[in-house]
Amino acid sequence: MSENIKQIAMRIKDLREIKGLTAEAAAKVFKLPTAQYKKYESGETDIPVSFLYEAAQRFEVELTALLTGEEPRMNVYSLVRADKGPAAERRKEYKYQDLAYNFRNKKAEVFLVKAGNSKQPVHFNSHPGQEFNFVLEGTLKVLLDGHELILNPGDSLFFDSGKKHAMAAEKCASAKFLAVIL
Repeated sequence: MSENIKQIAMRIKDLREIKGLTAEAAAKVFKLPTAQYKKYESGETDIPVSFLYEAAQRFEVELTALLTGEEPRMNVYSLVRADKGPAAERRKEYKYQDLAYNFRNKKAEVFLVKAGNSKQPVHFNSHPGQEFNFVLEGTLKVLLDGHELILNPGDSLFFDSGKKHAMAAEKCASAKFLAVIL
């Protein structure tokens, strides 16, 4: 795995230990098999952004701190220039760019997401809260709680992100969309 994933894994383990939890207890909190949780903590496997988002909430830290090791500093505004937000690549089929990484006490996480082609196997995510997606480029297929939705540029979708969901580009190499996680 990449050095970046190993650093994030180390932060997760440190936060768990600070909270006084065993790996087994943390796995129960996250409703994961212990073996899967331990793989996330060791950096042996990709860590889904949905897990990172939930871990940040449960360990009471900013997602930015988990991803970068630095606390956000801005509280009036946070400007992110084109292609300058930190990448949060956790799975091959998605590439995330954090568009609000340096703002403290955010009420939402904002990402620019590039989804790969639907010919690749999709992995379902779920996380507490709600999510808003706005398609910028390409055609996006969304699988949501047994429904298949096709979104084109300008289309948007708001949903309960606790429901299993996955996104993939449809009829194109990739699709780009704005994801806001509340």
